[in-house]
Amino acid sequence: MSLIHELLTHFRQTVTAYAGDEALMQAGVSAAANVIVADGEVAGAEFETALAGVLASPIIEKGFDVLMLEEALYEAIGRARTRAGRADNLRRVAAIAGRPAEQRESVFLVAADVADHDGIADIELAALDEIAVALIVDKAQLLEAVPVRSTRRQVLA
Repeated sequence: MSLIHELLTHFRQTVTAYAGDEALMQAGVSAAANVIVADGEVAGAEFETALAGVLASPIIEKGFDVLMLEEALYEAIGRARTRAGRADNLRRVAAIAGRPAEQRESVFLVAADVADHDGIADIELAALDEIAVALIVDKAQLLEAVPVRSTRRQVLA
């Protein structure tokens, strides 16, 4: 039975990839947007990291072009500027909580990459906490498995 289940799952993922997985795409851009806006600044490098991370998913890459993703990310950033919008973004993230761990972890790691420009600030860690809860993933384990680049602005002695 497990071989049949695996084949059906693979077939379903392939069909979804070509049709465009709106829920997965919205989860990725919404998680990234909440982190981008967390520190009050929208940096171009964070935007580019978010796009690259979301496009790294073969399911999203096959179903959406760059312009569609940019538009979705801009909309998610617009939502993230208010509490209600951030909550809406978190609902979009939580919509994939029943998906395979690989997809949920991938969305979390995109958000972590966005946060990790000059290290992850405390406010960004708080946003990542909310995203991890929404995705039902272990934030500490994922950040430990793929460590952050540095801490924010360390002074060299």
